[in-house]
Amino acid sequence: MRRVQRLNPAGAAGQDELFTTWRHHGFVTNSTLSTVAADETHRDHAIIEQVIAELKNGPLAHAPSGKFAANAAWLTLACLAFNVLRAAGAAASPRHAKARWATLRTHLVAIPARIASSARRLVLHLPTNWPWAPAWDDLWATATAT
Repeated sequence: MRRVQRLNPAGAAGQDELFTTWRHHGFVTNSTLSTVAADETHRDHAIIEQVIAELKNGPLAHAPSGKFAANAAWLTLACLAFNVLRAAGAAASPRHAKARWATLRTHLVAIPARIASSARRLVLHLPTNWPWAPAWDDLWATATAT
């Protein structure tokens, strides 16, 4: 059993809890690890499962071939794209650092912008009230080191 202190112990009116200060998380294991080590292993496994689920909902849902080499190349490119987009999300904003891959693609990759050229330079015109413009600007500043 793991006990974690609640950061926001206030609940909704009429929705009182039995344990308002602490959250209790139980887990069962058949390993010989200590409680702390078993908890860390369980958390690491949960993170890996989340990554695999995101990849299965994305590029791994469309594995290209019955040929091993083609699928291996596809998996390598999918993992590279996943890691690059994760790094971009971390550079964009704290919200995007924790967002799912589909959200990152929607907010940071598929941007509704217009490209214009002026004086041999490309200019990107973002929408005026686009909600993710500050995060995208932070990502652009980090990527171009300006």
